[in-house]
Amino acid sequence: MQSREQIYQTLADILIEEFEIEADDISLEANLYTDLDLDSIDAIDLVIKLRDITNEKIEPEVFKLVRTVEDVVNEIEKLTLAK
Repeated sequence: MQSREQIYQTLADILIEEFEIEADDISLEANLYTDLDLDSIDAIDLVIKLRDITNEKIEPEVFKLVRTVEDVVNEIEKLTLAK
């Protein structure tokens, strides 16, 4: 099981490496769409990357409610705690 910090760091690494987002732009409060410029296709790609890393099935319906980096961390944490 990963800690919140580990989940956040993994997410930040994905955003930097896969989506070419500047590390300075990433924070828990950052909005995925308005602050980090992700679009709906990017969001799907992000879900796939997170699923590969966590080995957890991430429901697209849950991810539709996600807006901030912290929301993503919370959802991944819930998935990993549910085991």
